[in-house]
Amino acid sequence: MSIPSPAVSPAIVCVGETMALIVPTGAALADADTATIGLAGAESNVTAGIVAAGHRAAWASRLGDDPLGSRIVSELARRGIELWVERDPDAPTGVMFKDPGAENSSVYYYRRGSAAAAMAPGFLAPERLAGVRIVHTTGITPALSPSSRAMVDRLFADARSAGALVSFDVNDRRPLWSMEDAAATLARLADAADICFVGRDEAERIWGTRTAEEIRAHLPGTGLLVVKDGDVGATAFDGDADPVFVPAPRVDVVEPVGAGDAFASGFLAATLEDRPLIERLAAGHAAAARVLTITADMPPID
Repeated sequence: MSIPSPAVSPAIVCVGETMALIVPTGAALADADTATIGLAGAESNVTAGIVAAGHRAAWASRLGDDPLGSRIVSELARRGIELWVERDPDAPTGVMFKDPGAENSSVYYYRRGSAAAAMAPGFLAPERLAGVRIVHTTGITPALSPSSRAMVDRLFADARSAGALVSFDVNDRRPLWSMEDAAATLARLADAADICFVGRDEAERIWGTRTAEEIRAHLPGTGLLVVKDGDVGATAFDGDADPVFVPAPRVDVVEPVGAGDAFASGFLAATLEDRPLIERLAAGHAAAARVLTITADMPPID
């Protein structure tokens, strides 16, 4: 299935893999007799949040031509997301298993050789991006395969050729690649982005930077750098202007998974509305707070 070229483009296109998510019910993964099936994908989480904020948004990726791929398509379409999706008859939809624990949850990926990992340069050509204001992806996508890493490099160039801003969330996933590869590739892509989101803790893990100011020094080329620091707040560095800090609201956390994606969705939705930087940070916090108080990664459908 080829990716459609809409007559009127969505405001933002988010590019990356979404997997089927299997979560055991009532017991650990090794012991459970039953499980629930959902979906998991940073980029589709962001897309869902932007649509929930009232904007047209598309999710672009590849899925297997299998029941799990069809399930993902149905759920995202139900949320009003525009789907720029290729279905692959020869490669499967990726799967993620979550193993809940008393202190934290472990995750297990089965995505090597998935349909999304076969994304390659030119997956979204400049003419398909005509009229799009922002193209968003994450550091998960270049970790999937050499071809998807090359695709991201080309996507940055093609998005700019089409007149779109490039948004990049570092989103380091340790199981997917080596620390050496991650540190170099994520720094290169983050430094080339027009808008970049990074967690202070993940930056310290992969680059050894301890403060928002040290991260900015490590990424001097990023146009607008947003450093998230959990329940402390977020700091934005916009060019040579003084940094802007907005504290995080107090939230009774139910589950933290998906909060970073929600922050990005709120910030980008406010960016599409041309709101001041301080309001964009506040919108990011508000979107993250809504997800922190539920067990799902995506906002509920009103």
